[in-house]
Amino acid sequence: MATPANIIAVNQPLTMSEKIGAYVELTKPRITFMVVLSALAGFCLASKQGINWLQFLHFAVGVSLLTSGTSTLNQFIERESDKLMRRTMRRPLPAGRLSPIAALMFGLTTAVLGEAYLALVVNPLTAWLGVAALVSYVLMYTPLKQRTTLCTAIGAFPGALPPLLGWAAASNELAIGGCVMFAILFLWQFPHFHAIAMMYAEDYARADIKMLPVVEPDLKSTSLQIVGYAALLLPVSFLPFFLGMSGWVYLFAAILLGIGFLYASINCAETKTKKDARILLKTSVIYLPLLYIVMVLNS
Repeated sequence: MATPANIIAVNQPLTMSEKIGAYVELTKPRITFMVVLSALAGFCLASKQGINWLQFLHFAVGVSLLTSGTSTLNQFIERESDKLMRRTMRRPLPAGRLSPIAALMFGLTTAVLGEAYLALVVNPLTAWLGVAALVSYVLMYTPLKQRTTLCTAIGAFPGALPPLLGWAAASNELAIGGCVMFAILFLWQFPHFHAIAMMYAEDYARADIKMLPVVEPDLKSTSLQIVGYAALLLPVSFLPFFLGMSGWVYLFAAILLGIGFLYASINCAETKTKKDARILLKTSVIYLPLLYIVMVLNS
């Protein structure tokens, strides 16, 4: 359990810069960056006649607002369980730096603004996909985390939607290329999130969050999923080349990155240690941005 020294005093007055910082923290900037990067990659690859940079900027604004609102609403719902975990107890809500009602209003306002922006300035298809991502993440995945280990699989669906939003924003349609990008991100999430759960299993257990490594002490199924999804991701990541979405440089990069990701996954599955889970986590956050960057640059 946390000691008083670990917790910021509730209702302690904040300076303006501290309050702004707390609101920014609610948006989970690093996660938002990854989501927006994935979405913009989809936009670029769907722009077959050249990138419309004004539309690109509009989409970036809309998806950033939507993602920030979604992250904030997630923290609002999980504020009680966040108090029980060392890795989250210093977030703005469990630490008392912001009130729940303030976070709720900020999250709703930001998400609604993002949806309205996407619908009115980008296109309705993108906005509808945004609604699907928001609802499934906040109202399905988030509450299921304390009910079933299937939460990871369920959460992988909204988690993989950003490239589809980008594809729809650029082309106003859904096509095989966007679906391939969805599949890549869907498969990537399992080794990534299982690695996190292995690292923080005790934390998750305190909050009764039923991630697979928490309810399965021997980590047998966890290890099988980590390796299985990483192995499946390798050939799926080649599809952008064979579909003509990207070139030979991308294929070479996908092979190298995929082998490295698979190696880290196998090593983590064999040792089942937190050290190797952390290595897998770091590998995953290097793998995805590099894959997207090369895919776009070589398109």
